[in-house]
Amino acid sequence: MALSGQEDVISEGSYVLLYLDGKRKYLTKVEKERVFHTHKGYVVMDSLIGLKYGSRVKSNIGADFVALRPTPWDYVLKVARRTQIIYPKDMALMIFKLGLRPGMRIVEAGTGSGALTCALAFFVRPGVVYSYDIDPQFQEVARKNLERAGLLDYVVLKTKDITEGIDEEDIDAVVLDMATPWLVVPHAHKALKGAGHFVSFSPTVNQVEKTVLELRRYGFIDIKVYELLLREMKVEEGAVRPETLMIGHTGYITFARKALKHQA
Repeated sequence: MALSGQEDVISEGSYVLLYLDGKRKYLTKVEKERVFHTHKGYVVMDSLIGLKYGSRVKSNIGADFVALRPTPWDYVLKVARRTQIIYPKDMALMIFKLGLRPGMRIVEAGTGSGALTCALAFFVRPGVVYSYDIDPQFQEVARKNLERAGLLDYVVLKTKDITEGIDEEDIDAVVLDMATPWLVVPHAHKALKGAGHFVSFSPTVNQVEKTVLELRRYGFIDIKVYELLLREMKVEEGAVRPETLMIGHTGYITFARKALKHQA
């Protein structure tokens, strides 16, 4: 089990995050007779079985690692990638603003490597994420990442162009990470339940403008656009300052909600 389980003890088949320091963390699977190699020596994975998460383990040359339980953030940053992924800072706002909770039904487009799909599935399970992508190769990568995270049971992967229509009805939210989200607005309006959520992630303001204009045309309300900048702080005694490097512009996030027409 991975993200889908909450066991306190590491078992065979578990994923662990081997933490060396703030910049060196390794996501790996615990398997018998497996050896995980790093530049600080190797760790025998058998030695982790039966330990509690948070335990310290040593490599063969004495380097000190901590075996952490991976979080959704860790899985997102460590997934096998064939496409650019949405950063966790942006996912966090999307998840909280959408009010994701167990049992919800979500339509996603732009599966890519499945990073956002993993995050959505983690919060709506035992609900379901219907994830659309036109490229079967991307969906195969996503399938493997979802399986590794223990979340594949909560996702339906669909090789289809979502601009041609959404198969599902009475959906709680439509989440788009694609080049032309405005082309999906009519289909999203039809598929969403009353007060359902629309969100799209776009790298350029031109995409945002087209999307917002189309949302207004279809009567969506509470339309908001955000950009998030994340800056880490460097903390030393007597010297606290921002880190030199930061995660700056990654994209713009457009939110809206469906309003029902006046009742006759």
